[in-house]
Amino acid sequence: MTTYLQVENLSKAFGDKVLFEGISFSIMKDQKTALIAKNGTGKSTLLDIIGNKTYADSGSVVFRNDLTIGYLQQDPVLDDSLTVRQQILTVNNKLARISAEYEQALASGDHERIAAAQAVMDASGAWDYEADMRQILGKLRIDDLDQVIGTLSGGQKKRIALADVLIERPDMLILDEPTNHLDTEMTEWLEKYLHDTRTTLLMVTHDRYFLDNVCDCIIEIEDNTTYTYSGNYAYYLRKREERIQNLSAAIDKANNLLRRESEWISRMPKARGGKAKYRIDSFYQLKEFASKRIDNRKVDIATGTAHRLGNKVVDLKHVSKSYDGRRLIDDFTYSFQKNDKVGICGVNGCGKTTLLNIITGAIAPDSGTVSTGETVVPGYYRQQGIEYDEEQRVIDIIKDIAEVVVLGDGRRLSASQFLEYFLFPPKMQYTPVAKLSGGERRRLYLMTVLMQNPNLLILDEPTNDLDIVTLNVLEDFLNAFGGCLIVVSHDRYFLDKVAEQLLVFEEDGRIRSFPGNYTVYLTQKEDEKQSERRDAPPADKKTDTRQQDRHKKNFTYKLNLEYQQLEKDIEALNAEKSEIEQQLSGGTSDIDEITKLSQRMDEILADLDAKETRWLELEEIRESDQE
Repeated sequence: MTTYLQVENLSKAFGDKVLFEGISFSIMKDQKTALIAKNGTGKSTLLDIIGNKTYADSGSVVFRNDLTIGYLQQDPVLDDSLTVRQQILTVNNKLARISAEYEQALASGDHERIAAAQAVMDASGAWDYEADMRQILGKLRIDDLDQVIGTLSGGQKKRIALADVLIERPDMLILDEPTNHLDTEMTEWLEKYLHDTRTTLLMVTHDRYFLDNVCDCIIEIEDNTTYTYSGNYAYYLRKREERIQNLSAAIDKANNLLRRESEWISRMPKARGGKAKYRIDSFYQLKEFASKRIDNRKVDIATGTAHRLGNKVVDLKHVSKSYDGRRLIDDFTYSFQKNDKVGICGVNGCGKTTLLNIITGAIAPDSGTVSTGETVVPGYYRQQGIEYDEEQRVIDIIKDIAEVVVLGDGRRLSASQFLEYFLFPPKMQYTPVAKLSGGERRRLYLMTVLMQNPNLLILDEPTNDLDIVTLNVLEDFLNAFGGCLIVVSHDRYFLDKVAEQLLVFEEDGRIRSFPGNYTVYLTQKEDEKQSERRDAPPADKKTDTRQQDRHKKNFTYKLNLEYQQLEKDIEALNAEKSEIEQQLSGGTSDIDEITKLSQRMDEILADLDAKETRWLELEEIRESDQE
């Protein structure tokens, strides 16, 4: 296999904080690799070094010659003065330049130049450039191409940067948390897109379903050692557990041997012979190995709430809310109960955070009522986070809220013990906030909410920027939580683990309730689609076999007219489809025209699907009538 990327002995530190030291690994052509490590171990910094955005203290990063690289940073930096259109059609995009050159050649009327440009278009596959761009922009819901980037939110900028690297179609993609700020529909599309493309991939992601379905290789960094697993996330979990069990057994054996060697050392205070010196050196190596700690603990957190929660939590009755004439929530009634674990999902901008703000009383509904139980003590984790005093220490921030947290079984954990449970070891607890990574800051903010001992816990996109290890700890905590949990998340794996009920935003502000987790919801949704497809001839489904046979063989004059009209319609639609395909592949760079054509193409495909399905039904009746 061809090596696309070789990382050798890479090291990076910020002051006295060592992120990684002596890291080495390689990425092969067509490989789709995920990088897994705890927050604060420098995953984003490592990708920045590989993506040539910063430098390493030592080591090397070597790409294969003439390789094109597309890099999506976790927090991409775009030119705020550009419009979305200008950003997407930047001259740094190879295919955009080729397409632009072809347009200029056509305008020049120079036949030789046109022929040369056509040859380049053929060789590079640039004829599909506009069609690919249209699909990517549409799926990521980037609609207004004339917006100035400086007016957009961080999430919108991330989607534009993602579209930019995908449209460029590089030989290798490097993606840092690509699913952040994507809703579940966008995430599922991106998952399929990356799975189907042959582009080599290196990415960091906290989305475990996404990782499982896209990647065929996982590189784990732990204690400055890299472990490579040739398989998906499920394979990684199995093999990692085997590795830890083997390591644990080896450490136990080392400790047994260490006891024997310690006795020998005590009897041999002075080593003059070569063999004795070698044995002493081996003793200290053994001692170092035996002292290794495996951070794979499974703590019984048994969380409850320090505050009693009555049966009434929050009741919403006929709640509606609109912004700028757009209905986000329409006549929503729901009663949140004690011990509920409710997940909320829907497309970006549908009103999920608005609903949370109504529940907490942060904003008022336009109509309807919100009633909260007298015993409710809310804890609200907001998506945008909070600002800290950069010089304040981690332990002091937690102690400012509470010295102890009370567990469901009555046990009390000190602030330090609770920090350690959420992966802040004692040494890190005295670190100033300024030295924390983005993921560590999010984890600290999460802890400030949990330390308040709420009995109504509301989490808005808690998985963003958290590493997989932290997510596993959080899921265990939430599964044992004794109060009412309401969580908004685009992370399907997370929703499957913690939610027992879903509220799903649909069109025009309607919110539907589904019992079960996200996978159950998807199954039910697919069943509904299948049922709708089968409902075309509903009467036939209710008749017995003899009636079905009789109807099958009765190809009436009316059905024959419908059959002939369908053939004409299908022929006309296929002709229009071919015409649009020619226009899309004809080199036009007018984005508005492309959008218009693509919308019409979607309508044609849907119409063709329905008409061809009906034509097949009539064809079966016609053939059976001729028997």
